[in-house]
Amino acid sequence: MNLISGTVEPRKEQRNGLIVEWDVPIPMRDGSVLYCDIYRPDSEGQFPVLMSHGPYAKGLSFAEGYPAQWNMLTRDHPEVAQGTTTEFANWETADPERWVPYGYICIRVDSRGSGMS
Repeated sequence: MNLISGTVEPRKEQRNGLIVEWDVPIPMRDGSVLYCDIYRPDSEGQFPVLMSHGPYAKGLSFAEGYPAQWNMLTRDHPEVAQGTTTEFANWETADPERWVPYGYICIRVDSRGSGMS
């Protein structure tokens, strides 16, 4: 966050085979701004989108934010963590490392008053 203006600075990187755009601003009609993270393929083209909008902090990993639930899930269903680093696994959202390789874009939006919004 820019401490002078109070805004979040978007950034972009390539990680785990994905292009990730962090903290992309979405201006609302009332002047407020929501922020989203965009996970996309490293190629040009049009892609279907899986988008979530919620209060669970788009950047909070499932394992960090809900360790008891994550441990129970991965204990009872280890396939959840197979074929992904789970770095981007988040509460009640699609894991971009599972969907982006199949040609999807995943967008996570922090709702008003949560996360970066």
